[in-house]
Amino acid sequence: MVGAQGGESRVVGAPEPEVDLRDDDLPVGGPDRVDGIGQQGGGEDGVGPNLDLLVGVPGDEVLPRDPVDEVGPSRSPSPSSVTSGVESVEAGGGMVVGSGSATGHVLVVGSTMIDLVAYTQRVPEAGETLVGDRFQMGFGGKGANQAVMASLVGAKVTMANAVGDDSYGRMTIENLGSFGIDTGHVHVVPGESGVAPIWVEADGTNRIIIVPGANDRLTAAMAVEAVASFDDLSIVVGQLEVPQTATAAAFGEARRRGVPTVLNPAPAAELDPELLQVTDWLIPNEVEFSILTDGARTDDGALVVYAEQTGTRLLVTLGGDGVAFVAEDGTVSRFPADRVEPVDTTGAGDAFVGAFVAGLATGLDVVSAIRLGTACAGESVTRPGTQTSFPSRERCGELLAACS
Repeated sequence: MVGAQGGESRVVGAPEPEVDLRDDDLPVGGPDRVDGIGQQGGGEDGVGPNLDLLVGVPGDEVLPRDPVDEVGPSRSPSPSSVTSGVESVEAGGGMVVGSGSATGHVLVVGSTMIDLVAYTQRVPEAGETLVGDRFQMGFGGKGANQAVMASLVGAKVTMANAVGDDSYGRMTIENLGSFGIDTGHVHVVPGESGVAPIWVEADGTNRIIIVPGANDRLTAAMAVEAVASFDDLSIVVGQLEVPQTATAAAFGEARRRGVPTVLNPAPAAELDPELLQVTDWLIPNEVEFSILTDGARTDDGALVVYAEQTGTRLLVTLGGDGVAFVAEDGTVSRFPADRVEPVDTTGAGDAFVGAFVAGLATGLDVVSAIRLGTACAGESVTRPGTQTSFPSRERCGELLAACS
């Protein structure tokens, strides 16, 4: 998934077998069973080997292409120029060929970030300076990560977001387009794009600070326009890295159209009652669940109480302990995580959510979609990064077939 450094790129060809991106020199430790689903504060964003190289679909050949015009404050690709999952996809000035057939249409109303990642044996104490192991930059943001994962699984995906009129914003649109994601509702606004400094320790745990930047300028009108532009939406997904008013407006429009909504309440914050009222599915991790419930544990009783209080179908991701699901009748089911050796848990929660909603969109039942989510999240933690650590399109196809 690389192109000429600092240049534009074109993706051509069918996916090849997944390449193991594990860095043999990266320290590995910690528990021997982890899927990293929502572990360590949500595993919100991702990393990549080199920001200028992160353009393309994993496993696809990347070739140079003619440069596109500079993206300005009022210009982004038109919705009609992008269609995910067909034989030829024009997106963000690029073309993805052979991306596979898609089923279902997922709209992600969410964030994009540029991740600034430091790998270290341990994090510094207050006032302490440490020498880290290595540094990476890449594409992230919970919304973008979930959109990429859903696209890799095979769903048609549209992104609604705002990026800055800087080089990061231009590259973000390019990256999303390279995965076949419709960027026609990614708005370019004056100012800086979002960034996320991330620390990753030797056992794969992470600490993340997000600086939303342009993400905060996604408006309710922009979000509603995205929902209203399509008559084939299968599901609408949101998180808490863009204004809740925008997500609530999008969910309200989706509700009026009979389209299910899924909220990943991360980073954890007090939920706007209007947003909760139009949320069908709620998917926090165990840390976020504790914050939302003022310290409740994830035992069956507490899960059922919160599901009833919020009026939602509740899924809670539990890191190495898998996933807990509260059915509509109040029954709690628990799904174990795969046993893997973790390298980097960053973004595993996003891998789960993206794969889960894509599974629902493509027609899987809830249990099968949960199993697909845990499988994709489990594989993602075995490699460094987020979008770069997700299973390849070919591998996702295998996982989807196994869960169907």
